[in-house]
Amino acid sequence: MTQKIDEDSVVWLTQDGYDQLKTELEHLKGPARAEITQRISEARDEGDLKENGGYHAAKDEQGKMEARIRQLEDMVRRARVGETPKKGGKVEPGMKVSIKFAGDDDVETFLLGSRELLALDASVDIDVYSPQSPLGAAILGKKKGDKATYEAPNGKPVTVEIVAAEPFTG
Repeated sequence: MTQKIDEDSVVWLTQDGYDQLKTELEHLKGPARAEITQRISEARDEGDLKENGGYHAAKDEQGKMEARIRQLEDMVRRARVGETPKKGGKVEPGMKVSIKFAGDDDVETFLLGSRELLALDASVDIDVYSPQSPLGAAILGKKKGDKATYEAPNGKPVTVEIVAAEPFTG
């Protein structure tokens, strides 16, 4: 069974990010799954399961690991792999974008891309907006100096100006 992935559910990743997700998925489905199964088995052999803290902790960990496996499988299935743009100027996935909201001189900078990719690297501290978010969709394809308007969650229109768009280097 093949499932059509609509543009709104795509997870934008670089090849490196995709490879990292695949590596984590393979580890969880292989060695990590075998290890937790072994721990559950050993804890079960200790006797009474009602008061067996090790058994319950291992089962809880197994549940979290299986949830992460499902999440990774879904992300890999929806992944659209591309390269980080080589030059700046145009807003596209993989760009570090700086904007100003209309009537405000403060500049906000964020990555237009996938949160899942940054979750793999805790050293990177930048907000991430999806290209499918209202803001992301409004600014996609724009250049420095361009303005874009999108609808905020409260239903009001919000206008932003593109200050810069540079390749994200981590």
